[in-house]
Amino acid sequence: MFCDMIDQMTNFNKEFVAQRGYRSFRRNPMKYIAFTLVFIALLLCSCHNNKTDVAQSSDMQTEDTQRTITEEMAFEGVNNYCHKEYDWSEAKDNPDIMYVQMGEETDSAYQVVFRSYTGSFVHFYVNKTSGTTRMVEKVPNLNVEEDAGTINLFDYLDEMSEQ
Repeated sequence: MFCDMIDQMTNFNKEFVAQRGYRSFRRNPMKYIAFTLVFIALLLCSCHNNKTDVAQSSDMQTEDTQRTITEEMAFEGVNNYCHKEYDWSEAKDNPDIMYVQMGEETDSAYQVVFRSYTGSFVHFYVNKTSGTTRMVEKVPNLNVEEDAGTINLFDYLDEMSEQ
């Protein structure tokens, strides 16, 4: 980026000298020096702003990596989501008919399983680093499996801690 700016300044100076003539430049070198100093000051100001932006984005990345999902967070977030989105009134009479439980764990994701009173299962695959949660709905009696979308687990962790 800096080299491009120097090339542009050099090309501008060549055009300036070509338009005004070499003699004009020799008679008044202060204009050239003032122009160069203003250009360098602008260049330094623009570089300073870029460094600030880079620092801010790296701070945001650091904050995201510090919020690694634990097994407890995965369960809590999915449980909060299920209690918000599904009707649990059927589970009052028979609590074993609806539940949320931990499933398998891989290197990159936790699996949390929700069982509905209808007998269908929703498998939540929680990414350990991003919190992005992929949902897959399975109905074992009908041999049906379909993608049910994604959620951000952090939305459901923060939601319940505010209440």
